[in-house]
Amino acid sequence: MKITVLGSGTSQGIPVITCECEVCKSLDFRDKRLRTSIHVQTNKLSLVIDTGPDFRQQMLNNQIHQLDAILYTHEHKDHTAGMDDIRSFNFKQKADMPIYAREQVLGQLRQEFAYVFAEKKYPGTPKISENKIMNVPFNIQDVNITPINVMHHKLAVFGFRIGDFTYITDANKIDEIELEKIKGSKIFILNALQKKEHISHFNLDQAIVIAQQIDAEQTYFTHISHNMGLHHTITKELPENIFLAYDGLKLNL
Repeated sequence: MKITVLGSGTSQGIPVITCECEVCKSLDFRDKRLRTSIHVQTNKLSLVIDTGPDFRQQMLNNQIHQLDAILYTHEHKDHTAGMDDIRSFNFKQKADMPIYAREQVLGQLRQEFAYVFAEKKYPGTPKISENKIMNVPFNIQDVNITPINVMHHKLAVFGFRIGDFTYITDANKIDEIELEKIKGSKIFILNALQKKEHISHFNLDQAIVIAQQIDAEQTYFTHISHNMGLHHTITKELPENIFLAYDGLKLNL
Protein backbone atom coordinates (compact mmCIF):
# COMPACT_ATOMS: atom_id res chain seq x y z
CA MET A 1 0.00 0.00 0.00
CA LYS A 2 1.21 3.47 -0.89
CA ILE A 3 -0.09 6.46 1.07
CA THR A 4 0.33 10.06 -0.07
CA VAL A 5 -0.59 13.01 2.12
CA LEU A 6 -2.24 15.37 -0.38
CA GLY A 7 -2.87 18.10 2.18
CA SER A 8 -2.02 18.44 5.87
CA GLY A 9 -3.53 21.84 6.61
CA THR A 10 -6.80 23.45 7.56
CA SER A 11 -9.03 26.45 6.95
CA GLN A 12 -8.94 27.19 10.68
CA GLY A 13 -7.43 30.49 11.78
CA ILE A 14 -6.28 33.63 9.99
CA PRO A 15 -6.33 33.49 6.17
CA VAL A 16 -2.81 33.13 4.80
CA ILE A 17 -3.24 36.21 2.59
CA THR A 18 -3.37 38.46 5.65
CA CYS A 19 -1.18 36.49 8.05
CA GLU A 20 2.28 37.67 9.05
CA CYS A 21 3.16 34.84 11.44
CA GLU A 22 6.43 32.91 11.15
CA VAL A 23 4.69 29.87 9.64
CA CYS A 24 3.01 31.81 6.85
CA LYS A 25 6.33 33.54 6.05
CA SER A 26 8.36 30.31 6.28
CA LEU A 27 10.36 29.15 3.25
CA ASP A 28 10.21 25.51 4.41
CA PHE A 29 7.94 23.63 2.00
CA ARG A 30 6.64 21.56 4.94
CA ASP A 31 4.97 24.70 6.31
CA LYS A 32 2.95 25.20 3.10
CA ARG A 33 -0.19 23.19 3.73
CA LEU A 34 -3.20 22.62 1.48
CA ARG A 35 -6.49 21.44 3.00
CA THR A 36 -6.41 17.98 4.51
CA SER A 37 -6.79 14.99 2.21
CA ILE A 38 -5.03 11.72 1.49
CA HIS A 39 -4.54 9.26 -1.38
CA VAL A 40 -4.30 5.50 -0.84
CA GLN A 41 -3.05 3.16 -3.54
CA THR A 42 -3.31 -0.60 -3.10
CA ASN A 43 -2.63 -3.29 -5.70
CA LYS A 44 -6.30 -3.11 -6.66
CA LEU A 45 -7.56 0.31 -5.75
CA SER A 46 -6.81 4.04 -5.99
CA LEU A 47 -8.89 6.11 -3.59
CA VAL A 48 -8.96 9.57 -2.06
CA ILE A 49 -10.33 10.52 1.34
CA ASP A 50 -12.07 13.91 1.07
CA THR A 51 -12.12 16.39 -1.82
CA GLY A 52 -11.45 19.77 -0.27
CA PRO A 53 -11.14 23.09 -2.10
CA ASP A 54 -7.60 22.13 -3.18
CA PHE A 55 -8.59 18.78 -4.73
CA ARG A 56 -7.74 19.69 -8.33
CA GLN A 57 -4.35 21.11 -7.39
CA GLN A 58 -3.58 18.05 -5.26
CA MET A 59 -4.37 15.66 -8.12
CA LEU A 60 -2.13 17.63 -10.46
CA ASN A 61 0.69 18.07 -7.94
CA ASN A 62 0.82 14.34 -7.24
CA GLN A 63 0.17 13.17 -10.82
CA ILE A 64 -2.76 10.98 -9.84
CA HIS A 65 -4.16 9.75 -13.16
CA GLN A 66 -6.53 7.03 -11.95
CA LEU A 67 -9.12 7.33 -9.21
CA ASP A 68 -11.50 4.48 -8.38
CA ALA A 69 -13.42 5.89 -5.40
CA ILE A 70 -13.77 8.75 -2.95
CA LEU A 71 -14.47 8.40 0.77
CA TYR A 72 -15.89 11.30 2.76
CA THR A 73 -15.20 11.80 6.44
CA HIS A 74 -17.86 14.46 6.99
CA GLU A 75 -19.76 17.27 5.30
CA HIS A 76 -17.75 20.37 6.15
CA LYS A 77 -16.84 22.47 3.11
CA ASP A 78 -13.07 22.18 3.58
CA HIS A 79 -13.51 18.43 2.98
CA THR A 80 -16.09 18.46 0.17
CA ALA A 81 -15.78 21.67 -1.86
CA GLY A 82 -13.68 20.15 -4.65
CA MET A 83 -16.12 17.44 -5.66
CA ASP A 84 -16.95 19.22 -8.92
CA ASP A 85 -13.44 18.45 -10.19
CA ILE A 86 -14.08 14.71 -10.38
CA ARG A 87 -15.42 15.46 -13.87
CA SER A 88 -11.88 15.13 -15.25
CA PHE A 89 -11.76 11.53 -14.03
CA ASN A 90 -15.24 10.91 -15.47
CA PHE A 91 -13.95 12.04 -18.85
CA LYS A 92 -10.68 10.10 -18.71
CA GLN A 93 -12.08 6.89 -17.22
CA LYS A 94 -15.44 7.04 -19.04
CA ALA A 95 -17.22 6.03 -15.83
CA ASP A 96 -19.18 7.47 -12.93
CA MET A 97 -17.17 8.15 -9.77
CA PRO A 98 -18.27 6.07 -6.76
CA ILE A 99 -18.49 8.16 -3.60
CA TYR A 100 -18.87 6.65 -0.12
CA ALA A 101 -20.31 8.60 2.82
CA ARG A 102 -22.84 8.42 5.61
CA GLU A 103 -26.36 9.60 4.73
CA GLN A 104 -26.03 13.03 6.36
CA VAL A 105 -22.97 13.74 4.22
CA LEU A 106 -24.68 12.58 1.04
CA GLY A 107 -27.62 14.82 1.94
CA GLN A 108 -25.35 17.84 2.28
CA LEU A 109 -23.67 17.06 -1.05
CA ARG A 110 -27.06 16.87 -2.73
CA GLN A 111 -27.82 20.38 -1.50
CA GLU A 112 -24.48 21.98 -2.30
CA PHE A 113 -24.03 20.23 -5.66
CA ALA A 114 -27.68 20.03 -6.70
CA TYR A 115 -26.75 20.16 -10.39
CA VAL A 116 -24.72 16.94 -10.01
CA PHE A 117 -27.76 15.09 -8.65
CA ALA A 118 -30.38 16.71 -10.90
CA GLU A 119 -32.67 14.45 -12.92
CA LYS A 120 -31.92 16.46 -16.07
CA LYS A 121 -28.21 17.24 -16.04
CA TYR A 122 -26.34 19.92 -17.90
CA PRO A 123 -23.77 18.43 -20.34
CA GLY A 124 -20.38 17.90 -18.74
CA THR A 125 -21.73 17.77 -15.20
CA PRO A 126 -19.78 15.48 -12.84
CA LYS A 127 -21.12 11.95 -12.74
CA ILE A 128 -21.15 10.10 -9.45
CA SER A 129 -22.63 6.95 -7.96
CA GLU A 130 -23.76 7.25 -4.34
CA ASN A 131 -22.88 4.62 -1.75
CA LYS A 132 -24.26 5.06 1.75
CA ILE A 133 -22.03 3.71 4.49
CA MET A 134 -22.64 3.15 8.19
CA ASN A 135 -20.37 2.23 11.06
CA VAL A 136 -19.76 -1.27 9.73
CA PRO A 137 -16.96 -2.56 7.46
CA PHE A 138 -17.50 -2.45 3.71
CA ASN A 139 -15.60 -3.42 0.57
CA ILE A 140 -14.50 -1.57 -2.54
CA GLN A 141 -13.10 -3.86 -5.21
CA ASP A 142 -12.29 -6.51 -2.57
CA VAL A 143 -10.45 -3.99 -0.38
CA ASN A 144 -11.89 -4.05 3.15
CA ILE A 145 -12.46 -0.68 4.80
CA THR A 146 -13.47 -0.21 8.44
CA PRO A 147 -15.14 3.09 9.43
CA ILE A 148 -14.16 4.54 12.80
CA ASN A 149 -16.73 6.85 14.37
CA VAL A 150 -15.20 9.89 16.07
CA MET A 151 -16.69 13.14 17.34
CA HIS A 152 -15.89 16.59 15.97
CA HIS A 153 -17.46 18.51 18.87
CA LYS A 154 -21.10 17.45 18.33
CA LEU A 155 -20.70 16.22 14.76
CA ALA A 156 -20.09 12.55 13.98
CA VAL A 157 -17.16 12.03 11.61
CA PHE A 158 -15.78 8.87 10.04
CA GLY A 159 -12.15 7.88 10.14
CA PHE A 160 -11.13 4.85 8.11
CA ARG A 161 -8.89 1.83 8.59
CA ILE A 162 -7.55 0.09 5.50
CA GLY A 163 -5.37 -2.89 6.37
CA ASP A 164 -2.70 -1.74 8.81
CA PHE A 165 -3.30 1.95 8.05
CA THR A 166 -5.72 4.21 9.94
CA TYR A 167 -6.66 7.79 9.06
CA ILE A 168 -8.60 10.17 11.31
CA THR A 169 -9.19 13.87 10.82
CA ASP A 170 -11.43 16.47 12.50
CA ALA A 171 -11.86 14.79 15.87
CA ASN A 172 -11.69 15.75 19.52
CA LYS A 173 -13.12 12.57 21.02
CA ILE A 174 -12.79 8.86 20.24
CA ASP A 175 -14.74 6.35 22.33
CA GLU A 176 -12.95 3.28 23.64
CA ILE A 177 -14.86 0.90 21.36
CA GLU A 178 -13.65 2.90 18.34
CA LEU A 179 -10.08 3.09 19.68
CA GLU A 180 -10.03 -0.70 19.69
CA LYS A 181 -10.54 -0.66 15.91
CA ILE A 182 -7.36 1.39 15.50
CA LYS A 183 -5.07 -0.70 17.69
CA GLY A 184 -2.60 -2.79 15.74
CA SER A 185 -2.27 -0.20 12.98
CA LYS A 186 1.29 0.17 11.73
CA ILE A 187 0.75 3.66 10.33
CA PHE A 188 -1.66 6.03 12.04
CA ILE A 189 -2.53 9.53 10.81
CA LEU A 190 -4.43 11.71 13.29
CA ASN A 191 -5.49 15.35 13.45
CA ALA A 192 -3.64 17.79 15.73
CA LEU A 193 -4.70 21.37 15.12
CA GLN A 194 -2.47 23.47 17.37
CA LYS A 195 -0.94 23.61 20.86
CA LYS A 196 -3.81 25.52 22.42
CA GLU A 197 -6.98 23.58 23.28
CA HIS A 198 -9.80 23.77 20.73
CA ILE A 199 -13.53 23.07 20.94
CA SER A 200 -13.67 20.53 18.10
CA HIS A 201 -10.12 19.33 17.32
CA PHE A 202 -7.43 17.52 19.26
CA ASN A 203 -4.61 19.84 20.21
CA LEU A 204 -1.01 18.63 20.15
CA ASP A 205 -0.93 17.23 23.69
CA GLN A 206 -4.26 15.45 23.27
CA ALA A 207 -3.18 13.92 19.95
CA ILE A 208 0.05 12.66 21.55
CA VAL A 209 -1.98 10.90 24.26
CA ILE A 210 -4.11 9.14 21.63
CA ALA A 211 -1.02 8.25 19.57
CA GLN A 212 0.69 6.71 22.58
CA GLN A 213 -2.42 4.68 23.39
CA ILE A 214 -2.42 3.23 19.88
CA ASP A 215 1.38 2.84 19.80
CA ALA A 216 1.63 2.46 16.04
CA GLU A 217 5.03 1.97 14.43
CA GLN A 218 4.61 5.42 12.87
CA THR A 219 2.13 8.16 13.77
CA TYR A 220 1.74 11.37 11.77
CA PHE A 221 -0.28 14.43 12.75
CA THR A 222 -2.34 16.23 10.11
CA HIS A 223 -4.99 18.98 9.85
CA ILE A 224 -2.34 21.35 11.20
CA SER A 225 -3.07 25.03 11.72
CA HIS A 226 -0.40 27.70 11.27
CA ASN A 227 -0.95 28.29 15.00
CA MET A 228 0.94 25.03 15.66
CA GLY A 229 4.30 26.60 14.86
CA LEU A 230 7.13 25.78 12.47
CA HIS A 231 7.47 22.20 11.26
CA HIS A 232 11.13 21.83 12.20
CA THR A 233 10.51 23.29 15.68
CA ILE A 234 7.53 21.08 16.55
CA THR A 235 9.27 17.99 15.19
CA LYS A 236 11.98 18.33 17.86
CA GLU A 237 9.31 18.33 20.59
CA LEU A 238 7.56 15.11 19.53
CA PRO A 239 8.03 11.70 21.18
CA GLU A 240 9.73 8.86 19.34
CA ASN A 241 7.86 7.51 16.30
CA ILE A 242 5.51 10.52 16.20
CA PHE A 243 5.91 13.04 13.38
CA LEU A 244 4.18 15.97 11.70
CA ALA A 245 2.78 15.15 8.28
CA TYR A 246 3.37 17.49 5.36
CA ASP A 247 1.98 17.90 1.86
CA GLY A 248 3.51 15.34 -0.49
CA LEU A 249 4.64 12.95 2.27
CA LYS A 250 4.74 9.41 0.87
CA LEU A 251 4.50 6.30 3.05
CA ASN A 252 4.75 2.65 2.13
CA LEU A 253 3.09 -0.20 3.96
